[in-house]
Amino acid sequence: MTGFTLAALRHRDAARCAELERRLFSGDDPWRERAFRSELDNGHYYLGAYDAEGQLVGYAGLALNGRAPDFEGSVQTIAVDSDWQGRGVGKALLEALLARADEVAAPVFLEVRTDNERAITLYKSRGFEQLGLRRRYYQPSGADAYTMGRPAAVRQEENS
Repeated sequence: MTGFTLAALRHRDAARCAELERRLFSGDDPWRERAFRSELDNGHYYLGAYDAEGQLVGYAGLALNGRAPDFEGSVQTIAVDSDWQGRGVGKALLEALLARADEVAAPVFLEVRTDNERAITLYKSRGFEQLGLRRRYYQPSGADAYTMGRPAAVRQEENS
């Protein structure tokens, strides 16, 4: 990880997140600023990737649903500024989300466009498997999505 740091996403980053959404996901109902604020207000785990000047260059979010010891994680979003893609930002963000899920031994699920080979390769490299297909999941483009899942990390007490 070079040239960027990860930290908790801040409410003041919501406008930049929405800007990146519009640029990256213009054909598929990009999230608005209030959606990011709502996710943060609801206590979900969101991280930002920041360059040396403190500019947000990527973000990711994980919702943990349920109650201990039966949490289930859902990757809500991962996005990286196109100028920063291919530099390890998405990988670092995903690994941080998975580390949080592993702390509570939660399986993790997500949806990914079927034509997003770079993301699918990354997810598979981190233990995700394709579970199903959601036709016309992304709107208004009508693009299909794979549902992918990764099993929960084994709890320490189960290893003893």
